[in-house]
Amino acid sequence: MRVGFGYDIHPFVAGRPLILGGIEVPSPYGLEGHSDADVLIHALCDALLGAIAAGDIGKHFPNTDPQYKDIQSTILLQRVNALLREGGFYVVNADATIVAEQPRLASFLPRMAQRLSEVLEIDLGRINVKATTSEGLGPIGRREGIAAYAVALVGETR
Repeated sequence: MRVGFGYDIHPFVAGRPLILGGIEVPSPYGLEGHSDADVLIHALCDALLGAIAAGDIGKHFPNTDPQYKDIQSTILLQRVNALLREGGFYVVNADATIVAEQPRLASFLPRMAQRLSEVLEIDLGRINVKATTSEGLGPIGRREGIAAYAVALVGETR
């Protein structure tokens, strides 16, 4: 078994949809980024890549590469999952936390977990997604953006 940890943060920006966990969340602001800026999936990708000692999301999908401009992060997660499988690994489980003052995310968390389980092709019971606030502290508390943390456990098939 191997464990990996991931973190990501993006600032709010007007004129973009807010995508978290592969679903659109109603919000007057989206997140700034080269891709769709899905902080939850980016943190999860980093956790999975870290678990197999394969670098990070920036190594595999650099924000300087035009092919990744506005790409759906679910596609990046599918590619990370393919890397795991090609390397003889599988996702045992993953746990993630979104940190946001706004919007309120509780009602969207089950759909996020469902979407992530579909993309990773694993049982829904192996994915957990939570949300919290930063109690008004720091850039998240000032409502400047959203962050996410993820941890993943992977097993070896070989």
